[in-house]
Amino acid sequence: MKTFFHVEDIGDLNAALKEAEEVKKNRFAWKHLGQDKTIMLVFFNNSLRTRLSSQKAALNLGMHPIVLNIGAESWKLETEMGVVMDGDKSEHIKEAIPVMASYCDIIGVRSFAHLEDREFDYAETILEQFVKYSGKPVISLESATVHPCQAFADLITINEYKRNKRPKVVLSWAPHPKALPQAVPNSFAEWMSAADVDFVITHPKGYELDPKFTRGSRIEYDQMKAFEGADFIYAKNWSNPGVTNPEDYGKVVCKDMDWTVGARQMAVTNNAFFMHCLPVRRNMIVTDEVIDAPTSLVIPEAANREISAQVVMKRMLESLDK
Repeated sequence: MKTFFHVEDIGDLNAALKEAEEVKKNRFAWKHLGQDKTIMLVFFNNSLRTRLSSQKAALNLGMHPIVLNIGAESWKLETEMGVVMDGDKSEHIKEAIPVMASYCDIIGVRSFAHLEDREFDYAETILEQFVKYSGKPVISLESATVHPCQAFADLITINEYKRNKRPKVVLSWAPHPKALPQAVPNSFAEWMSAADVDFVITHPKGYELDPKFTRGSRIEYDQMKAFEGADFIYAKNWSNPGVTNPEDYGKVVCKDMDWTVGARQMAVTNNAFFMHCLPVRRNMIVTDEVIDAPTSLVIPEAANREISAQVVMKRMLESLDK
């Protein structure tokens, strides 16, 4: 495995889930793979679960993790080509990436969408430069359009808690005070579309995700109808993806608090489990009573971030030895 951006990169999902089960049973069984190996975790943006789970997964595999916070612990990096660097950015990413690569065997990168230029974001401009100039395996730790480690952890969690063979899983838009990227919903839609689940996406009009991620998934604009009989509810906010009009990219077109996931919505589900990637805005995305209920999986879901990251790193280490 040279890159981990999309569901296709993990291969057969049943095999990946079985491997996750084995890793969870004995996290330290593959420490020999990472002996004398280093992973560099590069953060252009803040993190809690991604940072901690990635470091823990690397340590489980015997690797040495190096964490670099761009701009806080390094020079500010210029990411665009052909610019006159007369501003506050002291180093170009074209030099910085090969230098980073010289100190490690695997690179993980976290770089959010700027929500200003859809073409720049959806081309994964920053992430692709790490692939081009590092020559090392690259993991997206959430980039402009995808968050595969989160989606893999979500699938592991659903597989662990499902009560029937093919559960109904609903991805629901929910209100938020500011514009957020589409990386989490994009990846969740991509992975659920590939999994053996009955998948439905519900959101107000104007929030249609890019079809390359939804892959023909059922869209329901009536949230209550979408929730009927659901086994898992995944709540997440995202801004306008700019699919039909790139000029609307990153805009907030709705703040309807009726979309906040509360007891009213959960009452029509099949006693559904609640999921969210965290951090979560309580009583905007979800009410206290729902996120604090016994059916809330936000903590087990977060814990599985260690497992998803470890499976990915394990496979990359195995690829290095071939």
